[in-house]
Amino acid sequence: MNFDIRFDFQRRERIGLIEAIWGADKSIDQLKRVSEEVLAKKEVVFITRINEENASHLLDIYKEARFYEEANCLIIGENFNKFSTNKKVAIVSGGSSDLAVTLEAKLSLEIYGVSCQTFIDVGVAGLHRLLNQIDEINKYDVLIVCAGMEGALATVVGGLLPQPIIAVPVSVGYGVSKNGETALNSMLSSCAPGISVMNIDNGYGAAMAAIRIIKKLS
Repeated sequence: MNFDIRFDFQRRERIGLIEAIWGADKSIDQLKRVSEEVLAKKEVVFITRINEENASHLLDIYKEARFYEEANCLIIGENFNKFSTNKKVAIVSGGSSDLAVTLEAKLSLEIYGVSCQTFIDVGVAGLHRLLNQIDEINKYDVLIVCAGMEGALATVVGGLLPQPIIAVPVSVGYGVSKNGETALNSMLSSCAPGISVMNIDNGYGAAMAAIRIIKKLS
């Protein structure tokens, strides 16, 4: 059964952001139809949480498509309406297990032309790794902090640096980590004031929050 797909083409006019396509719960037929519709309007197709099988089908259809396997994201076309800014975003993560969420955030920023840099494996279990990078991280205007386990990295960064911080709990950890719920609760109850917290694994949402901040700073 086919259902109408109503892509939000007015979103850019309202808030300056394009609609991303959630790939996890869509069939390949739905993904093909929405991709055709978006490309016909000369917009960029940005699909998050797409599996390898569906990505392979789209790669066969669209030769210009790029699949970023580690981020579970696929992009077709270009965003011709990037905005100009000298503001930069640092994406800081506790470990390489957070890579998928970190890269989702990075790709989401790069679509808009925002300069960003990832700082991987600077978790609090080896605090010296963070302290070795802290001066470099401090050069960035907005910080996205991704961490699983107990999610303490956001609090540590929030206690050391003054920038806007967007914390992303990651569904990594044993037992009581509960697929990111422990990290989420830890970040929500952080004693470092002013930290914003996204939903579990929501790298895309963190990137969009960073863009909203940057647009007001620029």
